[in-house]
Amino acid sequence: MNLVLMPVAIGLGCDRGTPLATVVQALDAALAQAGLAREQVRVLASIEAKRDEVAFIELAAQGGWPLRFFSAAELAAVPVPNPSATVLRHMGTPSVSEAAALLAGQATAAQLLVEKFKHKGADGRNATVSIATYSSPLV
Repeated sequence: MNLVLMPVAIGLGCDRGTPLATVVQALDAALAQAGLAREQVRVLASIEAKRDEVAFIELAAQGGWPLRFFSAAELAAVPVPNPSATVLRHMGTPSVSEAAALLAGQATAAQLLVEKFKHKGADGRNATVSIATYSSPLV
């Protein structure tokens, strides 16, 4: 029997300069929480301001995943379950990881499988992961 795995989109956020290990720990913990596997990931996404975030670039390269970026205005237009005044103050949008996952997956808030999963690494840096179903047609 051939098991078809549901594809997912990953939204990412982090403190500037967060090491790859902390982002990987956050991703793996969020996937485990939802009973998902890395093989189901189709795309990573974040805010334009993180375009040069080394850990995100390295994670995308390791997984062979495309990495998409959205403007603060695009992200701010997405209704999310956990908006943050702090994120709004620093990034210009009330959500990065949840909104990015939803946009990248072309999903609605009801298709958010993991809401704003926060992880603080041993290095003291914070990473946030959100997971949404990936509704885009496979190419």
